[in-house]
Amino acid sequence: MKIALDAMGGDFAPQAAVDGAVLAAEKLDGKAQIVLIGQEEAVRPLLEQHGPAAASLILIPASQVIEMGEHPAKAYQQKQDSSIAVGYRMLHAGELDAFCSAGSTGAMLVGAMFSVKAVPGVLRPAIANFVPKIHGGYGILLDVGANAECKPEMLEQFGELGSLYAQYVLGINEPKVGLMNLGEEEGKGTVLTQAAHQLLKVNPHINFVGNIEGRDLFNSKADVIVCDGYTGNVVLKLAESIYDILVEKQMHDPFFDKFNYEAIGGSPILGINDNAIIGHGVSTPFAICNMLLQGYQMAESGISDQIKSTFKS
Repeated sequence: MKIALDAMGGDFAPQAAVDGAVLAAEKLDGKAQIVLIGQEEAVRPLLEQHGPAAASLILIPASQVIEMGEHPAKAYQQKQDSSIAVGYRMLHAGELDAFCSAGSTGAMLVGAMFSVKAVPGVLRPAIANFVPKIHGGYGILLDVGANAECKPEMLEQFGELGSLYAQYVLGINEPKVGLMNLGEEEGKGTVLTQAAHQLLKVNPHINFVGNIEGRDLFNSKADVIVCDGYTGNVVLKLAESIYDILVEKQMHDPFFDKFNYEAIGGSPILGINDNAIIGHGVSTPFAICNMLLQGYQMAESGISDQIKSTFKS
């Protein structure tokens, strides 16, 4: 198994990328091989600094970098030797089992749609994120930014995609699916959420528990929380800010420590034909390591095959 990392992606690349990859290789202990993709003249010396610890890592040269400020679609098309474009080409060719990057979110989404493409039947792939639960474990929230505006049918599919991930990767039997809304009653919400509710409640592939409110995000009412990307991104950034505030006030709590993005490492793109994960732009080596471990977990679970099988039928 090969898990690849865009070595040029992120504010602290390539140093954080290389350091995180070495950490991940140690933790995987031979169960998978880490592949770094990036500019050889920048990455090779950093690998050499790690000595024997980096011996198992593979470096694939890519001469170009897609910068954060560039237009994602134009940059992806014009920079075909960028670390993101090369990574997706290898993923599409079956040379990798997962591809991770803390680089441009837009370029990662464009690459996913242009190369490995959406699973036939999936209207729009979603970016998922993980929600710590007060009584232990994690739930999954989607979409958190890929689709600011959604059709009801898209929200219904997010319920299916999230349910499959919760079952096969998080190990939750019959995950409960809830629709984020401004009230629990069926008739509450916008025209969009009311229509989505009607679709979700008759979908035989999910265990739909109805509307949930923002206060239910961290309790056990739902394992999968469905919302449009605009709402999901606001919720995600709010949760991240809670952790930042507690750190600033020097307050420590094991539950709120799970709000730290580093603990998970990245957000998977669900609904595409392979495994791709987007990391935070400010990813540290610890976050990079966890993103790669999550890539391994996705590949090991066969989640992309489960999604393809479900939507094919």
